[in-house]
Amino acid sequence: MKALLALLVWCVLFVLCWPLALLALVLWPLVWLIALPFRLVGITFSALFAFLQAVLFLPARLLGWRPGPRAAAA
Repeated sequence: MKALLALLVWCVLFVLCWPLALLALVLWPLVWLIALPFRLVGITFSALFAFLQAVLFLPARLLGWRPGPRAAAA
């Protein structure tokens, strides 16, 4: 659905201002390549925080603590 909406917006932009639409079509892969390292850093930090949480909660889990179901807000 997201791709269909993006295509529709691009078609509208192509009708209104075709040079800008073609420029966006050409530059989109470059923007994706520039953003890729930032996404990788985000994934790395997410994994690091998950690892730290596992290490910090390990003593409690060894002593028998189990995460219970989350209480519904009343």
